Formats: sequence, structure tokens, C-alpha cells
Amino acid sequence: MTTDMKPLAEITQEAIRVLCETIGVANTVRFINQFTNGSGNYTEERRQIFATLSVEEIASVIESQRS
Repeated sequence: MTTDMKPLAEITQEAIRVLCETIGVANTVRFINQFTNGSGNYTEERRQIFATLSVEEIASVIESQRS
């Protein structure tokens, strides 16, 4: 059996189309996001963002956003 070698871009496009038709757009996006690398340093960014806030202040902001 001989298989034609398609360009990677074409394979990706076809795979996304099949996934969207089979499991829907939202689940396709969720699936693809598993393989996407994040960027930056999450821990350090959180330290900088919350450096001037106490636990009580952070909790207060969370509670106010829930209301």
C-alpha cells in the first residue's frame, strides 16, 4: 500500500476539519490546547501581581467578583 505524502499544513487542516465534524468546534479547541505550550513563568508572574496584597485582600476581591 502506497500513501501519498501530503504537506503537513494540509494534514493539519484535514485533521482539524475531521475533529470539528466529529466532536465539535469547542472540543476540538480543547483537544488542541493540550499540545500548546504556555509562555512565561506563572509562579513569578503571580508573585509580582499579588506582592502588595494580603490573603485577606485577595479573598475580598474574589468575594466581590462572585457577587
